[in-house]
Amino acid sequence: MATETQRPTPPEPLERRPQPSTTRKVAAALLLLPPIIALMWVGSYAKATPRLLGFPFFYWYQLMWLLIGSVCTALAYQLLRTTRPPSAADPGSGRATGSDGVRA
Repeated sequence: MATETQRPTPPEPLERRPQPSTTRKVAAALLLLPPIIALMWVGSYAKATPRLLGFPFFYWYQLMWLLIGSVCTALAYQLLRTTRPPSAADPGSGRATGSDGVRA
C-alpha cells in the first residue's frame, strides 16, 4: 500500500506579489533614518552626564536608540509587508482599496 505525500505549495513568484506603493517605500525609509542619523552623530552623545541609574549618558543614549530603532524597523517592515492584492472592485489599477475606500 503506497501512501502519497502532499508537497507544500510553492510560494508565489515575486512578479505576482503585490508591490508596495512608492509612498509606503518613502515612509519606510523615513522611519529608518532617525536612528541612523542619531547614532552617527557621535558628538551629540559623547559625554558622561547626565547619568541614568548609574549609567553614563553615552551608554543609555545608545541603548535608547537601539530600542527606538527596533520599533522603527518593525514598523517599516509592517508598512512594506501589508500590501493588499488588487480587488475586483478596483480592476486595472494594480492597487487595492481597503474596506474604508483608502488605497493601500
